[in-house]
Parts: sequence; structure tokens; C-alpha cells
Amino acid sequence: MKIAILSSFFPLRGGIAQFNAALYTELGKEHDVKAFNFSRQYPGILFPGKTQYVSAQDNAVQVSAEAVLDTANPLSYGKAARAVRKWGPDLLLMKYWMPWFAPSLGYVARHMAPQCKVVPILDNVKAHEKRIFDTVLTKYFLGGCDGFVTMSEEVTSDLLALKPEAKYLLRPHPLYSHFGEPLAKEEAVRRLGLKPGLKTLLFFGFIRAYKGLDILLDAFGMLDDSYQLVIAGEPYGSFESYGKIISSSPARDRIHVFTDYIPDSEVKVYFSAADLSVLPYRSATQSGISSVSFQFEVPSVVTPVGGLPASIGDTGTGLVTKAVTAEAVAETVRTYFSSDAIRSKCKENIRREKERLSWRAFCKALTDFSQTL
Repeated sequence: MKIAILSSFFPLRGGIAQFNAALYTELGKEHDVKAFNFSRQYPGILFPGKTQYVSAQDNAVQVSAEAVLDTANPLSYGKAARAVRKWGPDLLLMKYWMPWFAPSLGYVARHMAPQCKVVPILDNVKAHEKRIFDTVLTKYFLGGCDGFVTMSEEVTSDLLALKPEAKYLLRPHPLYSHFGEPLAKEEAVRRLGLKPGLKTLLFFGFIRAYKGLDILLDAFGMLDDSYQLVIAGEPYGSFESYGKIISSSPARDRIHVFTDYIPDSEVKVYFSAADLSVLPYRSATQSGISSVSFQFEVPSVVTPVGGLPASIGDTGTGLVTKAVTAEAVAETVRTYFSSDAIRSKCKENIRREKERLSWRAFCKALTDFSQTL
């Protein structure tokens, strides 16, 4: 099968590009696959991080991709559609995660050859930061597609609310494996300048309001001095409000902040140092961070939002808080560390999930689904 993937690829960085690189690599083992990239993914005003591109220190997978689509320039939409159509794919895959991409990707989807099936992998249907035209734009995008891949019940529900007749495949987020082997915990702790012997909590990834770092900071202030917290990730916007919480926290001397973008080569250091990953999200669909946690066999505490209870609680790979509050997060963290049996069971379940959530199984289900459309 000839499969085109239009989405973020090297030299763009971040979880979407990482996902696409793994997808491209696995599909390429059995199919003829071509990557089409954004020539501009976001205009600068919509990207509050430092850069959209990989650094020299990042060991991102360097997929060779043809840059064809400028999402901010409608004149490029037809060019992109013609480039993909000229290659003659049987299947066009795209990633969709926010309404900004609806006009450009929707146009390309609607201008494929009749024999080409268009199947987006939906990270979100509802945007985390909602805007007035979100629903209209997303409906336009969905209307140009033949089928959909979702990775959580939450996203599936959101899809069917906007397109009740949608044909879809629900498959959990596959596990990343490109971050390398874990380090010895002692080495990772030393490299990060942490105190040995403390229970280490990790908040990892881009820092955005919906991810609830402020909730975790308040919760951490309720824990005793046997804990330390590592915050690792680039802020989307200002870090000032979080800095004020840290400065006034009774536990501020045990909070370690790394607010640069974490290159792929360094991800293993943070997860190797961690005893527990904490995702105190206010809203969520699924999370790629939990997949990284699985790779390094680090259990998670998550809040009861979106697809997190199903991916973590139902699989027994971590614990789910009773509410989206600092008190509930602190209580659940204490519960996790209160029992050797809980910790052992979570790690045992992670090892089982690692066998089930392979890229091979994900891609096989995806291509089989596309042939039913």
C-alpha cells in the first residue's frame, strides 16, 4: 500500500513529530510510505514556546519529509494537495490536535483522488483552550475525511458528538521506544543535582495551564520532607505565576525546576531519576507523557479527566485521584508510596502494557481499518 503522512516531521520538534516519526518507521517496514511536512506549522504568535525546531542536542528521528504546507498561507493549500495527490497514495494519514489546522488539512483532505482514503489520527476533537469558531472549523475538517483513529474514549465521544455517523478505530496510544535505555537511578539523580534517598515526583512536558502544574505545586506543599519534585519542560507562556507559588511554598528547597525544552537525548535522565510521574491535568484526552512513563516503567498518578482514568487506572499502571484538587493529588501520592504491594503491582502491569501497546500492533490495526472504508 502507498501511504502518505501529512503532519509534523523533523526538523519540527515535540510529541506530535515524535509520534509521526515512529508511525512512519513502523509503516515503512511493510508499505511504501512518504512523509509530507509543514513548511510552517504555526505562526510565531500562536507558538509561545522558544522554538518549534529541534536543537543540535536533540537526537530526534530525522525523517526525510517534503515541506509543502504553510498553515497560515491559504495559497499553499492547493500546492500541498497537488503534491500529495501527484504521489498517488492509497491512504493519507494526518494528525489533528487543534482547530488551527482545520482549514489547511481540511482543504487537502477534500482534494485527494477518489481512490485515496483520508484517515486522521485524532489527538483531540475539542481544543484545550477553546475559541468561538472551534466547532465550525473542526466540523469542516471532519467532513473531508473517510475514517478516524482515536486513542481514548473521550476523543471518540467528542468525535461522535460532531459526526455521529463517523467510522472510527479506537486504539490506545502506542508506547515510545526511541528515548534509549534507562540510567541507573543513582546516576540520574546525580546528573540532575537531586538529593539521593528522597521519593522523587516528576512533572514532565510542555507547561500549559490545562496541565495543572499549580495544582501539583500546592499538593507538594502538603507532603513531608521525604519527597522532592522535578519540573521538567518548557513553559507555553510565562512561568511567573508558578514561580510565585514555588517561592511561597514551604517545600521550595525540594522543588527542582528545569524550564528548557528537554531534548530527546535527555528524557531518559528525568524518568530514570523519578519514582512517580504526576499528571495533575484539569482536562485531557490521552497523554503521550504516560507512554514515555511506560517505556521507563515509572507509574503515574493522574486526575480523573478525559482518557487518563482508562489508560492508567483501568490498566493498573498507576493511581487515579478522587478529584482535580491539590488535596486529592497529595492524598493519592501518599497512598502510592504507602505500600510496596501497590508499587510492585503497578510496575508489573506496566510491563504487561508494554507488550500490548506496540507500534506494530497499532499500525496493523490502522491499515486493516483503512481497507474497510
